[in-house]
Amino acid sequence: MADGIVAVTEQREGKFRKVSYEAVSEGRRLADALGTKLTAVVMGSGVQGLASELAAFGADRVLVLDDPELADFRVEAYTEALTQALAAEPPAVVLFGATVQGKDLAARFAARQDAGLAMDCTAIHLQDGALVFTRPMFGGKILAEVKIAGSPQIAAVRPNVMRIERRPREAAVETPALSLGAIPTTVVEQRLDASGRIELSEADIIVSGGRGTGGNFAPIEELAAALGAAVGASRSAVDEGWRKHSDQVGQTGKVVSPTLYIACGISGAIQHLAGMSSSKVIVAINKDPEAPIFSKADYGVVGDMFQILPKLTEAVKALKG
Repeated sequence: MADGIVAVTEQREGKFRKVSYEAVSEGRRLADALGTKLTAVVMGSGVQGLASELAAFGADRVLVLDDPELADFRVEAYTEALTQALAAEPPAVVLFGATVQGKDLAARFAARQDAGLAMDCTAIHLQDGALVFTRPMFGGKILAEVKIAGSPQIAAVRPNVMRIERRPREAAVETPALSLGAIPTTVVEQRLDASGRIELSEADIIVSGGRGTGGNFAPIEELAAALGAAVGASRSAVDEGWRKHSDQVGQTGKVVSPTLYIACGISGAIQHLAGMSSSKVIVAINKDPEAPIFSKADYGVVGDMFQILPKLTEAVKALKG
């Protein structure tokens, strides 16, 4: 019979992504509520040393799936490894981070298990003995509460939403043997951003620009540097070639949930709002007082961003000394 919670982590070059700690922390809370155990899974090649980090966030057991075939993310290899590792003790609930990689793996694993999947969850709670998953639908217009029939129940949690909580304990570390067989895809080349920029989906503060920048993102870059923030962009700015697609926030870009989101020269099309409306605090700066972005903003400034942002940057620098 299915039992236990599994949190599948994501690491890059030997370092866990922030959403991994969020998934494990949420898994611990659910395990306590259901009176069961939490297993954390780490996958890759040469990742044995990462296991101890997960015990600090409440894992009772850590499964280390370490194989040369897992050195690069290939969804076929990762799905097969996870399926083999969990076959002996089928879990009741499996959590992933709703990153690009996490969504890919969660969907493939759910299909392999013929199981239900709740994607991009912003909350999970227990109601009358059953788990209820809260997720945005219809471009963020509504928040739906869904239940998943059958087992396992699979969910991908939105980055920057679940609270990270340290709950240190002694965790049993297991390294099950894997037999992955032939993998139909091969990684030919990787092109990674080596600029050291803050990852957009994990940033606590984001400063975004839209068509109103006219392609001049310098004031936005300066404010972001002063705040220690990531730089985002609307689809129109990306379509104009002013920013890379990896900077795009919105329905066809990245969905973000920072503590502070500053929208500069962004009108507020519904597709953009779908990608940032779950931000804790939204500040909008726009010359048009009728811009739709103001309907979602906690604070609105009507004015020229090219006059406002330099003053704001100086104020931030002064406050930081």
